[in-house]
Amino acid sequence: MASKPKEGGEAPKDEPERTFTYRRVGHKGADAIVAGNTAESFDVAVENGVDMIELDVLREREGRLIIAHDFDDALRRGPMELADALDLFLEPPLDKVEIDCDLKLAGREAELAGALEGRGLIARAMVSTQEIESLHKLRQLAPDLRLGWTYPKTKRDWTQYGWASLALKAGLATLRRRYPSILAKRGPALDVNAVWVYHPIITPKAVEAARQIGVELIAWTVDDVTRMRELLEMGVDGICSNDPRLFEVVEGRPHPALKQAD
Repeated sequence: MASKPKEGGEAPKDEPERTFTYRRVGHKGADAIVAGNTAESFDVAVENGVDMIELDVLREREGRLIIAHDFDDALRRGPMELADALDLFLEPPLDKVEIDCDLKLAGREAELAGALEGRGLIARAMVSTQEIESLHKLRQLAPDLRLGWTYPKTKRDWTQYGWASLALKAGLATLRRRYPSILAKRGPALDVNAVWVYHPIITPKAVEAARQIGVELIAWTVDDVTRMRELLEMGVDGICSNDPRLFEVVEGRPHPALKQAD
């Protein structure tokens, strides 16, 4: 599926209007503005022009599917159940945006696919995951459901650590070098529609590898305007950000609350 086009701001009369064609994805909704994986955060993301909202789907030890990044996150608050979260996308303002369900643990794939299908959300939804087993199961269960392979597989939230660790820097450099060939070799067999890639790993070669096998490449999680612009110059199909206000800044329409963001 091609990226959803969206018009940029009004261009000066002596310049052609620029059209932006990448997918704007709100990470957990708008986690930098309002605590993520909540109804309030989803609403704020829509107010700031996202095309898709990414939410985390976690299988509790008891088996329930809830909207939380990890068990610590679930313990800190009272997370929504999957069914309640999906119901939100049937009503305004969430009824016009796409959904990415980021499946954190393997298991209960049939329940997730059934919840989406039962609400008529298959056409608007994608399920992304690091779990290869889950991708195979979901493809069998719901042939029409768009799937995304999240890379690399990690249980740590690297976005909290930035580039502070020398070991992390070295590891990412290796992944950056190897990822295009990994994608070219493994991607076709996974039968996915998209790859969700940690943004420091993305290079022009990675974007080209994605194009060659016919999948979208969506960058996660990017909260820096300069890096967003670099990724768009490479030709990524989507950018996932904690702060959807940054999309306007990237497109040359500074958000009133972020006049210094550029």
